[in-house]
Amino acid sequence: MDEPIRVRMPREGELFGVVDQLLGGARFKVKCSDGKERICRVPGKLRRRLWIKQGNVVLVKKWDLQGDERGDIVYRYNKTQTEYLRSKGFLNNL
Repeated sequence: MDEPIRVRMPREGELFGVVDQLLGGARFKVKCSDGKERICRVPGKLRRRLWIKQGNVVLVKKWDLQGDERGDIVYRYNKTQTEYLRSKGFLNNL
């Protein structure tokens, strides 16, 4: 029996993204679902808990200031969750 897949969906001010490049210092270049590239960082409370590689699908929270250029990575989707999001069409424009 298959267990249901639990997937965190974006809330207000959040969007999907794919990590393009690792910049160092817990910063990444992320291509977001709105078509823009942002420099995103992992917040301090998640820094040792959230390990991110190139190509990972992540959830990005835009900054209030410089929202079109910068953001925070608040969640990383695992392989099963990524396949589910692709099958439902949420990642078509990435």
